[in-house]
Amino acid sequence: MFTHLIATLHTLGMRAGNHVSDQHDLLERARDERGSVTIEQVLWAVAVIGIAAVVITAVTTFVRGKAAEISG
Repeated sequence: MFTHLIATLHTLGMRAGNHVSDQHDLLERARDERGSVTIEQVLWAVAVIGIAAVVITAVTTFVRGKAAEISG
């Protein structure tokens, strides 16, 4: 009777320990990857700013060319 109880408690303890270890590993991986979101957001921001700069340059050049035709 006591052998069965001891075996059950031992199994329960091992499963709880494994669960805690798995959760710890999961948190560690999440902590290791949390900076990647920030880097991705910065890269997207740089890309959008670059595209905006190209569009602004193209529109400015076009408008200045048309303005020169009007006054010239």
